[in-house]
Amino acid sequence: MISHLEGKIILKKEKFVVLDVNGVGYKVFLSGKTMSNLPEAGKIVRLFCFLNVRETALELYGFLTEKELEFFEILDSIRGVGPKAALEISSIGSFEEIKKRILEYDEKIFEGVPGIGRKKAAAIILELSGKIKNISKTFSSAEAPRDGDEAEEGLVSLGFSRRKVKEVLSKIPKDIKETEQRIKKALEILGKR
Repeated sequence: MISHLEGKIILKKEKFVVLDVNGVGYKVFLSGKTMSNLPEAGKIVRLFCFLNVRETALELYGFLTEKELEFFEILDSIRGVGPKAALEISSIGSFEEIKKRILEYDEKIFEGVPGIGRKKAAAIILELSGKIKNISKTFSSAEAPRDGDEAEEGLVSLGFSRRKVKEVLSKIPKDIKETEQRIKKALEILGKR
């Protein structure tokens, strides 16, 4: 596993650099934000790396800090978010800005990221935050849950139809009572359709 590289930048393109490390050139994909913080070609740079192993290729993704790499790995582990989308998301802003907006349940954070629509953005935010308290902010007291089912209201607020939400929630085992767990399980079921 390649966890970091330090070498001379010999080529800079829009989405990747080629680093010369002891005579071997490594093509490393970078976010736009990371790319803009790199020195010019010919300079030495150190990158923390993630090696994505696919059937037909090996791809390296690079980051200037360990914190950015860790955040990328969390994003990449979410169902439906591959490394390319994770890289796009990680270039939205600083780690702290992204974290703050996710904890504020700001679905607009992912606007403009290819392949991430409103529903996927909501699912990513739920999985990242691990906190359901933010869902209550998505509906006013006038729209408060009629039957006390916060999971149902939370999923409806994410854009799923009430009929589909009721159907999916009815399939979740009765021993799963926590709102967060019910929503996560429902999103898993909805994601398989």
